[in-house]
Amino acid sequence: MKHATPSTLKELTPLLDRLRSFDELIEKSPGSFYRKSKAFAHFHEDPLGLFVDVRLVATEPFTRLRVTTQRERAAFIAEVKRALAH
Repeated sequence: MKHATPSTLKELTPLLDRLRSFDELIEKSPGSFYRKSKAFAHFHEDPLGLFVDVRLVATEPFTRLRVTTQRERAAFIAEVKRALAH
């Protein structure tokens, strides 16, 4: 599974803008977000769809979630909100 290309990141602009709206997250490079000094989320593309690797618990490894559909993207943002609340 390869990292998301610039054209894929452009497709994800509304989702990326939503992540940019969280004060706790810093976008260090396009589509790559950090929480404090630790990687938080980055995106991949695959023939099966678009995916995000997200660290929902700071002390645990990344969780891979599919973010191809609007429903999947909404569920991802809900997970991000929960993670940032803790």
